[in-house]
Amino acid sequence: MAQTPLGSSTPRQRPSALTSVDVLAKAPPANISRTAPVASRLIQADGGNVIAFTFAPGQSMPEHQAAHPITVQCLSGHLSFTAGEETVDLQPGVVIHVPARLRHEVACPAETAGSSVLLLTMLTGEAGSSSSA
Repeated sequence: MAQTPLGSSTPRQRPSALTSVDVLAKAPPANISRTAPVASRLIQADGGNVIAFTFAPGQSMPEHQAAHPITVQCLSGHLSFTAGEETVDLQPGVVIHVPARLRHEVACPAETAGSSVLLLTMLTGEAGSSSSA
């Protein structure tokens, strides 16, 4: 499936088709001239969306919330995930489930070597549903 930036029309997965994406190969490159990470929706399908975020060291997503439950995991690099008073050291292999509307923020520590890729799966739960984080 072609990589399509968030906010644009992403082709939807056919209900009877298998979709496979090499997330690390399709994740957008980090852009050090921005304060926020670069994002790309990789899959928009019934029941969920898969979005890759690439952070350069020092970049962050300030506190926000998602309309649907999400899972997040770091595929490469190192990230810090904070919700309320709890902060999780997000390294490859760690997965977090976040309930809908729970305010949270994500940061890539400035001392991180190279870029970090975050995989977000938005669990929309409905056929034909789409939303953004």
